[in-house]
Amino acid sequence: MDNDTVTIDISITAPVENVWKALTDSALISKWFGSDPNGKVMKADLDVRIGGAFEVTFRDADQTEHTCSGIYVDVKEFSKLSFSWTWKSEPGVQTFVTVALSSEKNLTRMIFQHAHPGTASKHDYLNGWNATFVKLEQMLTGKKAI
Repeated sequence: MDNDTVTIDISITAPVENVWKALTDSALISKWFGSDPNGKVMKADLDVRIGGAFEVTFRDADQTEHTCSGIYVDVKEFSKLSFSWTWKSEPGVQTFVTVALSSEKNLTRMIFQHAHPGTASKHDYLNGWNATFVKLEQMLTGKKAI
């Protein structure tokens, strides 16, 4: 295990097809993306294919705006997404994300890895992604976490 990789292994209460759609559909990304529970996606453009690009801009409750972007390098429907990751506010700092999905009974197991965030980025990736995935689960189940 690489200590320069953030790994999150979670089960989501939704079929793998729904989780895939939430990760790859601009309209759905806009409903959950970003770690601030009261944040809002301003714009999401996703061209989900190998070589396709994405860009998502979101605003936190304190009005701070963030834009992330990247290029998809692996797209296997319902099972795997891999892409580069760059923050507009941190030019030259490129990291890499891999999302692996598998169906387990009525759940989806998601193994999320964000490789090489290093020390060059000011973002707290582990807490940020965990908070983001709480919002993903809430969107998919229609329930707020208690």
